[in-house]
Amino acid sequence: MKNNIKALALAAAVLCAMPQAHAANANEEATKRHFAALVAPGKEPKLAELTMFFTMMPKGGDLHHHYSGAIYAEQYLEWVDKEGFCVNKTSYTIEKTKPAAGCLSGQDVMNDNTVLANLLQRWSDKDFYNHSGIQSPPDRQFFDTFAYFNPVASTNAVDGIQRLKQRAIQENLSYIETIYEIAPIAQDADFDKKALAGGVSDADFAALSAKLDQDQAYQGWIGAYLKNVETVSAGIDDANFTLRYQPFALRFLAPSQVFAQIASSFKLATSNPKIVGVNIVGQESVNVSMRDYALHMQMFKFLKTKYPSVKLALHAGELSLGMVPPEGLTFHIKDAIEVAGASRIGHGMDIAHESNPLAIMKEMHDKKIAVEVNLSSNDFILGIKDQAHPVTLYRKYGVPYVLSTDDAGVSRNNLSGEYVLYAARYQPDYAEVKKLSYDSIRYSFLADVDKQRLLKALDGKFAKFEAEIAGADAKAKR
Repeated sequence: MKNNIKALALAAAVLCAMPQAHAANANEEATKRHFAALVAPGKEPKLAELTMFFTMMPKGGDLHHHYSGAIYAEQYLEWVDKEGFCVNKTSYTIEKTKPAAGCLSGQDVMNDNTVLANLLQRWSDKDFYNHSGIQSPPDRQFFDTFAYFNPVASTNAVDGIQRLKQRAIQENLSYIETIYEIAPIAQDADFDKKALAGGVSDADFAALSAKLDQDQAYQGWIGAYLKNVETVSAGIDDANFTLRYQPFALRFLAPSQVFAQIASSFKLATSNPKIVGVNIVGQESVNVSMRDYALHMQMFKFLKTKYPSVKLALHAGELSLGMVPPEGLTFHIKDAIEVAGASRIGHGMDIAHESNPLAIMKEMHDKKIAVEVNLSSNDFILGIKDQAHPVTLYRKYGVPYVLSTDDAGVSRNNLSGEYVLYAARYQPDYAEVKKLSYDSIRYSFLADVDKQRLLKALDGKFAKFEAEIAGADAKAKR
């Protein structure tokens, strides 16, 4: 009798759920048809509608996100005033003095449309293709912006993180994994001399690690970094938004400085669960970055052996033909994966030039090593877009990838804009862009419990979104 009652209750529950499931499936099908009409092959993409669609669409995470490059220049000008600094009216650099003749407050800059326009052309990519003034090459324009706002980039971080959270929620973005603040650093002249002579080994890495363990200033900086993360992350995580951090090394510094930064990054990632991975940044094509690339990968390999649970999301292959000699394009992605042990690749632009690219992509497919695709910055810095972009290869050969912003404040863009670019250029179907949203959580470095929480929340958000699109579409057809 009891078994019969249970069976009847189960059957009733299934019957009740059937109409809801049917409605959800109908909404998803309607959303598929609606999206297909926006990117119909052979027709001009409907960009305004795509912008609205992707602003509304739930976007799981932004996994390649530089904190300082994500803050818009207007916010940095607010911080100039908070810190009592000023902006040189001629050079547009920040001076750590009070406003005076020829050095303006941030508010004065904001109030002068001409000065503001000139500043934005230096502090971001704005208007680069819209004016005829003498310009540096696009890659220099991009990387030079950081020197302008760096004097205030590490100030007011609580305000900065809160602003990024508000902006993310506004565009229905649930998670950011931000590359946050330079990792603690130290230098050893003897190590540098040996490294530049090509003679360092694991024994040298171990010896330098031991020295760093005894360096009180260095250890103090690690402690200060941890306190910083605790301060800026207070009250950030909630039902609508989650934030995690990656410390980073600068790849164009002296070898011992890079090793010290990588070593401190690994320690940080094992000291606080909000620090979920480590990274290395900086223009990959400059001389020191190219000269020491293989050495840096050996550093990661040594420390990954020591801290096997730490995840790596390494900038690798952010290069194009002509930026460096051809042989420089042949191994960066491969070494990031096979030597350093990267779990994700940032940019991955030179894959077509790498030695045996099919084998590398098969390995990435098999090991589920995702590529962080940054369409706007790849276009601006490298001049690579449309069918020349290797995302076309990653799509074809089943390499996982996600869409991300890189430096939204510098590019004057957001993640919704990256989805619009992707859809307009490559005409994916709705299932593909929906999968990209989910994959940005699946390939995140979040703890499993947080990952499952965000994936479940994404289910509900997509159900609501698809119901809205289906309803609006039905009304439009009446």
